[in-house]
Amino acid sequence: MKSKNIIGHITSFLTIFIWGTTFISTKVLLQDFTPVEILMIRFLMGYIALWLVFPHHLKVINPKQNIYFAAAGLCGITLYYLFENIALTYTLASNVGIIVSISPFVTAIFSCIFLKDKRPGIRFIIGFLIAMTGICLISLNGSKSFAISPIGNILAILASIIWAAYSTLVKKISTFGYHIIQTTRLTFFYGILFMLPCCFVLDFNLHVSQFMSITNFFNLLFLGLGASAICFVTWSFSVKTLGVVKTSVYIYMIPVISVIASVLILREPVTLVSVFGISLILLGLFLSESSKKETAPNSPQTSW
Repeated sequence: MKSKNIIGHITSFLTIFIWGTTFISTKVLLQDFTPVEILMIRFLMGYIALWLVFPHHLKVINPKQNIYFAAAGLCGITLYYLFENIALTYTLASNVGIIVSISPFVTAIFSCIFLKDKRPGIRFIIGFLIAMTGICLISLNGSKSFAISPIGNILAILASIIWAAYSTLVKKISTFGYHIIQTTRLTFFYGILFMLPCCFVLDFNLHVSQFMSITNFFNLLFLGLGASAICFVTWSFSVKTLGVVKTSVYIYMIPVISVIASVLILREPVTLVSVFGISLILLGLFLSESSKKETAPNSPQTSW
């Protein structure tokens, strides 16, 4: 069990490491694609990839379980990314980065209410406050203030709540006993299904010329295979292994990864404020992870 928990921590970190660098690929692709086009392409690629890796149809034993899969697809695939991207058009990226980072705290609340887990201890609360301080330092570094934009900030808050709901649903789905690749793929299916109406409402108009660029091709490949197919599977595995709260606190690491990636890839300067902020985030992560282990609902063993 201990070795499995170690693997869970490793997959959590690798997942967040990849998600923390996706902003670079997205930034490049936004020159030729709209946000909804990028989302549809990456998750379609991920869906196809998961079929190729594990071409076995998932036979849902209880039809009511489809409600959980549909809800997970709606929350984690469609609404979260749309709300976050739309929020970025109304408010500063720093605002969104700070607000979305409250997701682990919301997740802890949801796990108590819906999964009957133990309430987070004082170490978790202190770790959350310290990590949020570090995230604020990094996000607001160079900015004069936290801009007040009601629409953008509200959308960012909703995005953090939606991701907490998604993570909680993933934990519930892990108790059904299905193969993790099959459950992720079915979640993708519902997410893409719910995303289709958005394609008609938002700016969705793909052309062959958009895919002719080698840069675009490899960035889409990274988002589709790495950030979608692989990461959503590893995230589900981590949630099942560590619990929804302990996995979610790794979200604190996203600003850290983003800063490091910006320095190494985009050659952006690093400041003392950023270094101090990173130190606080790591301290907060350590305190949150070292809090008492959350209880997990009794569930059948699922296959990897």
